[in-house]
Amino acid sequence: MKDPVTAVTGITYDRESIEQWLFISHNTTCPVSNQPLPPDSLLTPNHTLRRLIQSWCTQNAVHGIDRIPTPKPPLEKVHVRNLLRDLSLPMLQLATLRKLELLVLEHERNRKFLIEAGLIEAMSQFIATCHKRAETSGLEEALSVLSYLRSSSNEAKRLVIQNDHIIDTLVWVLGQEIDSQAKSHALLVLKTIISKASSSSLERLKLEFFEKIVGVITQKRVSHQGINAALHVMLDTCPWGRNRLMMVEAGAVTVMVELELESPEKRTTELILGILFHLCSCADGRAQLVGHAAGIAVVTKRLLRVSPAADDRALLIIALICKYTSNPAVIQEMLRVGTVTKLCMVLQVECAAYLKEKAKEVLRTHSNVWKKSPCVEVSTLLSRCSRIYFHR
Repeated sequence: MKDPVTAVTGITYDRESIEQWLFISHNTTCPVSNQPLPPDSLLTPNHTLRRLIQSWCTQNAVHGIDRIPTPKPPLEKVHVRNLLRDLSLPMLQLATLRKLELLVLEHERNRKFLIEAGLIEAMSQFIATCHKRAETSGLEEALSVLSYLRSSSNEAKRLVIQNDHIIDTLVWVLGQEIDSQAKSHALLVLKTIISKASSSSLERLKLEFFEKIVGVITQKRVSHQGINAALHVMLDTCPWGRNRLMMVEAGAVTVMVELELESPEKRTTELILGILFHLCSCADGRAQLVGHAAGIAVVTKRLLRVSPAADDRALLIIALICKYTSNPAVIQEMLRVGTVTKLCMVLQVECAAYLKEKAKEVLRTHSNVWKKSPCVEVSTLLSRCSRIYFHR
């Protein structure tokens, strides 16, 4: 133990371990006695045991054992109140924000304590004030603090209710000349807020919102975590038809294709294909995808190569293209980039039954064109399936 504390049940634990049990794993009982132990239970420092441990470490220093340092005392309410008071004083704001950032990064206990003290509201108000005054001093530190506190879903929901301009404020942040890490923090906060926002809030989003999100992805000036947060925001707002139209107008389809061409990791690909599926449900979105030189090719390439979730979206995108945008040029493009080959492979590999049915449906629809192709490889594959899938 480095920082022994005694719970209300009388059992002593290492502070880091019991706090992880309570605050991160969200358990409500004492691990030893199984008695009720709510997360807000008092954990009392066991100074006697800590001094014994330190003494033992000192006695065994010759064996390479380092003496554990005396732990910092936990935050007190008066200290937090003083910090929040200093936040309202212009001369102390920057120094106070940096102190709060260090406290938030230190450990989960501090984050829980600061959330209860109202730090989320204080940070959101500070950022809103920056927006109103068009100032960026302290903005990076405030966004860092808010991003580390964003995991509290109840607080995030309350933040949206109490500050109906928070989305506009974060969109403004994305357009500022600030550190790329700060923009990543803004996207992480925005992801949490969008996931908790009401339907009416998501229906009122403006074109500027999507232009800023797409712009940040295009610039590639944010972290991988920030990019994924931006993709989550887009995916969560896709179910509304007007949002999809604005995304397409903002050039989202092209940006998604270009991002996928960089062969990102699995989760990013799943998000991209999920967004493309929604955008291909409208005519302009499909037109952008087939109009991109690599649009059909990149979707085809990901089929059967990433994950079942990616297979689902990739095949549904192909089905939408074949059903609604199946002009001769597109049908030939699918033959040229191997889409037809992949569809035949879907019929031959282990995958979900509904995916096989969808592949059959697409192959049947254009079998007359694809069977006449001079491509030997595709013709061979089609001939294997023709008796079953091209003749009812």
